[in-house]
Amino acid sequence: MSISKLSPRDCLSLLASHLATERYNCVVARNYLAAVKRFVEYAERVGLSIDTVQLPDVEQYLSTLRLSRKLRSRPRRSAKWVRRLHQSAIQMLLHVLDSHRPVSVSHATERELFHHRIVSEYDNWMNTVRGLGSETRKDRCSAALRFMEWLAERGHKETLAEIAVADIDAYVQSRSVGLRRTTIKGITVNLRSFLRHLHFAGQTTRDLSTAVIGPTLYAFEEIPSALRAADVTKVLEVTRRDRTPIGRRDYAILALLSFYGMRAGEITSLRLEDIDWKRSRLRVRHSKTGAESELPLLREVGDAIIDYLRKGRPETALREVFLRSRAPYRAFRRGSTLYTPIRRRLTAAGVNPPGKKGPHAFRHARAVSLLRSSVSLKVIGDVLGHRSMDSTAAYLKLATEDLRSVALESPVAVLT
Repeated sequence: MSISKLSPRDCLSLLASHLATERYNCVVARNYLAAVKRFVEYAERVGLSIDTVQLPDVEQYLSTLRLSRKLRSRPRRSAKWVRRLHQSAIQMLLHVLDSHRPVSVSHATERELFHHRIVSEYDNWMNTVRGLGSETRKDRCSAALRFMEWLAERGHKETLAEIAVADIDAYVQSRSVGLRRTTIKGITVNLRSFLRHLHFAGQTTRDLSTAVIGPTLYAFEEIPSALRAADVTKVLEVTRRDRTPIGRRDYAILALLSFYGMRAGEITSLRLEDIDWKRSRLRVRHSKTGAESELPLLREVGDAIIDYLRKGRPETALREVFLRSRAPYRAFRRGSTLYTPIRRRLTAAGVNPPGKKGPHAFRHARAVSLLRSSVSLKVIGDVLGHRSMDSTAAYLKLATEDLRSVALESPVAVLT
């Protein structure tokens, strides 16, 4: 049946099927269906076709919502709660209807196609010539596309060669408003890399990367923040006592962070086949460098993962180890999504560090603990997945009192 000919009953049927397939909680499903039923009745009443619903139509409907007498008797059911419920339900309905529409061919403009071709070539250049990791390439491609879009008409293949230093300065200035020096530095580094590629590919007549001026950041000017060993132990103990599915998942994640110092992205991308139970080995795909490491699977970490897999992980065909705890059951999109559950566990344990409150604080803490155990920088770098000794050396500032026990390379000669 055509989407444009769907009746209100058909819409509710499609949504109910989607909710059941994604295994939503029965209470959530009931609330969503009630909200959508109210919306499709409104659409029918005002002559609005479900097939042509746009964001302004939804906003107009949400502005007409009023709390029923039953909801007014419940203090928790505020107008804000009702609006959010209806908005989420309508968005899900529109998503379901979109999935039933025939696939249409994208009508990208010639300039947009040119932008994507240039960025694709840039990604290949960074991979084959520069050897950069996937996460770095993804970040720089996003920055490159943003610059090309900012250029607007000047970003066309006939006019790209005409961009000048004034354009570079204007772009950096437009992006720098209200940002910290470290953030601005990242913007200029990404822009410099892309401009270098444009000249390398013959898209610009001169190398404009030399004209990009960014703030000066001195080596190791900022001290990385790290949790104390006692705080790490406390967070682990408090989380271990939470025997809910979410608690089992979070404890397994915290164990990986605490014992291996893994990056958040490396944990979210961890797959079932990366754990070799027979050999007690753990394969880590380093999200920043693109390299892989094989580490011993520590018993405490292995027990935490097994406990989560048996009693906390939803039944699904997904291969990622860690999944969202509520329907729809999906893998975490990126490492940054772990920030909220980690911060929640820190708060529950009464730990309020002065610096970072996310996964990276545990990574820093692991580096310090290894340093204080007289482990060489080379081994620490191997565990953390660093490709350069300079990356590992940044953690020296966190344990300056322990440097005497660490063997550092001495210069061949000292000039006096």
